Amino acid sequence: MSGPASRTRDAALLEAFLEMLAAERGASANTLAAYRRDLADFREQVATLSSASAAELRNYLTSLSRRGLAASSQARRLSALRQFFRFLVAEGLRADDPSATAERPKPRRSLPRLLSVAEVDRLLSAAHEQARVEGLTPTRRLAALRLVALLELLYATGLRVSELVSLPQSVGKGGRERLVPLNNAALKAVADYRADYAMLERPQSKWLFPTDSADGHLTRQAFARDLKTVAAFAGLNAAKLSPHVLRHAFATHLLSGGADLRAVQTLLGHADISTTQIYTHVLDERLRQLVNEHHPLADAEP
Repeated sequence: MSGPASRTRDAALLEAFLEMLAAERGASANTLAAYRRDLADFREQVATLSSASAAELRNYLTSLSRRGLAASSQARRLSALRQFFRFLVAEGLRADDPSATAERPKPRRSLPRLLSVAEVDRLLSAAHEQARVEGLTPTRRLAALRLVALLELLYATGLRVSELVSLPQSVGKGGRERLVPLNNAALKAVADYRADYAMLERPQSKWLFPTDSADGHLTRQAFARDLKTVAAFAGLNAAKLSPHVLRHAFATHLLSGGADLRAVQTLLGHADISTTQIYTHVLDERLRQLVNEHHPLADAEP
């Protein structure tokens, strides 16, 4: 069936479907309008809405990607089509469901906000400056030095925040060691913090950053709070800054400086290289810069 007759039938079936959603599922007017728009868009791409094939459905989903729709929007369109075709099957109006084998669009993995090298420098400088403030009480000075050590360690190693706050003082015999390289700034920051801790004659602890928390060490929430405080002091957007953002800064700055992706995978502790590949956009940008800077025809007029 095609032409005016098929459009009339499609319109009748669409109305029946929407009536079912309203009556049996209590769909709101906005929800019904969204279903109507999504199904109407598909109807414009196929000969007949109610008898569309699986191939037509796949082609339609591919076209949505080419049109630039976000994965979430594509998934919503697919959901509307699935419910419509299931309705037709349940009502005995067609024998098969062409959406049964359609794969849900996968959202593109995105990075959180990235910090530039200059912004990380501002953050670290602000933390050091707060630790040098005259007249701090011993407790406040220790907290400031602890934050400096945490930030220097995180940016130097890319540790997960859960690993960072639960670092032990040392690894005993039989313990499993994780080897991570440390730069001089991180080593000095930790040494300064430990020296100050020792001067206060605090109780010995197996943790590098002990507190009175239930776990005995600094919590992730407390570190995140202190990080936002120093970020605001540094003039950065504290609302968008978290320990995880610094971990990403560690990885992206390494790659932009020429580090190998496999090396970064090892440093981040990713079991699968595909997890680390979310950073390949950094490599792509670096390759473009290399071509533009060094290719003899990069500046040639077209």
